[in-house]
Amino acid sequence: MITLGVILLIIGFVAKIAILWTIGVILLVVGVILALLGMMGRAVGGRPHYY
Repeated sequence: MITLGVILLIIGFVAKIAILWTIGVILLVVGVILALLGMMGRAVGGRPHYY
């Protein structure tokens, strides 16, 4: 998710497409939150890892 978010951010920035930029930011933030929860040992959605 983090990788996809970064890719969409770059494409949105280069192509000047605002919706890609917005989706990229959302995916990046959600990916970081899920990664942090997983590192803390907290189950996400009933699973120990979100992937």
